[in-house]
Amino acid sequence: MNNTQSEGQIPAPQKRAPGKVHIYTGHGKGKTTAALGLAFRAAGHGFRVHILHFMKNDPEYGEMRSAARMGENWHVEQWGRSCFVNKNNPASEDISLAQQGLERAHALATGGDVDLLILDELINALDFNLVKPDEVLSLLEERAPNTEIVLTGRNATPQLIDAADLVTEMRPIKHYYDTGTPARVGIES
Repeated sequence: MNNTQSEGQIPAPQKRAPGKVHIYTGHGKGKTTAALGLAFRAAGHGFRVHILHFMKNDPEYGEMRSAARMGENWHVEQWGRSCFVNKNNPASEDISLAQQGLERAHALATGGDVDLLILDELINALDFNLVKPDEVLSLLEERAPNTEIVLTGRNATPQLIDAADLVTEMRPIKHYYDTGTPARVGIES
């Protein structure tokens, strides 16, 4: 028996229960990967998926390349520069891009046209003081009733954790980075 689905046969979105807020946080690898896995599952059920990357800008990321292949219900945007942000002294451009990304996220969250909204590294943008805690909490409170939201990044605040319905902490136990293995294309990028 073949359980694969033919190309192009994406079911119509199912009637859904009210959306929830997920947080994937911690210092271990896998926060973005878990969010993308959820996106892949949701898209398979016909959900409209929108992913916003904060503090990232690299068209070579695998998820950027995949977005072009996923069809009209899958969108990815990047709101950041292609360099690291200085946590102690972020550039005005980093703050501006994060603010613009948060405005875009708010519009998507409240508009009702997105079933799953992933705000990748938004928790890091909050930790780096690129966005304000009350702005993020307002976005969560004002989201459309059926919009599911996922926030990823290290150092989730107690206020964010309280506002979430599901919180998962990724904890490193062993990682090949520690032995000098650099990020690998298709696995970490």
